[in-house]
Amino acid sequence: METEAHVYALAIAASVLLSFYPFLIVVLSFFRNILHWNAAEAAIYLALDDSLPGDLGVFIRRNLPTRGSVQVLSMFLLLFTANGVFEPLEVALNRAWGVSQNRTYLKNQLVALGMIFACGGLALLSLMFTALNQRWMADWGGSHGAIQTWMNLLLFKVAALPLSILALFLVYWLLPNRKIEPVRVAPVAILVGLGLEAMKYVNLLVFPWFREKLQREYGVFQHSVLILLWTFVAALIVLAGAEWSARRGTVT
Repeated sequence: METEAHVYALAIAASVLLSFYPFLIVVLSFFRNILHWNAAEAAIYLALDDSLPGDLGVFIRRNLPTRGSVQVLSMFLLLFTANGVFEPLEVALNRAWGVSQNRTYLKNQLVALGMIFACGGLALLSLMFTALNQRWMADWGGSHGAIQTWMNLLLFKVAALPLSILALFLVYWLLPNRKIEPVRVAPVAILVGLGLEAMKYVNLLVFPWFREKLQREYGVFQHSVLILLWTFVAALIVLAGAEWSARRGTVT
């Protein structure tokens, strides 16, 4: 509830907003132009529909490039903007753990680069598992379209949730500028991962009312504002988990 947490969360959310679209372009280019894997591309759209409510997912999907070569510029832009996610996150985690000395800028960038590849690799792994499940379900489901769609979504969650929890565990464990025992942060990563998953359903419930307000107040910027607000709340949940894990560590 301290003002610093809101400052950190807003900085994290702004960096997520900058890196979100380039990340989608890079992943789409990777599966479409390098692996030539249509099922994995479909898994990306499934993840968008699951994570983004209402017409926001439709809007982003409609504006993604349908063809083109691997986006090298987007890759560099993604690395630059995604580093901005981990910089305020490290400072916030250090604050939670009582660490007074942050890493130097160069060390922070190196650690952030490693976290980008680790978390990005987990995201790709989740999409690949979903794509394999979709292919298996297509062979098994036959003409049962509704059952196949429901099972695809279920299998996506089964694949994505553990990997999301693992990504949170790596953030809690490796990002603070001090040695942390894994057992201190593992339970928190599980609960925060489940909390972020539950947040999706809360978002679906309040979205119709929220969309009207954003349309009235922000007009053409409504989708950007929605992503910013959603990630701001998610960042606060992640920071709350860090505070909780640090307090548990102090008790033990």
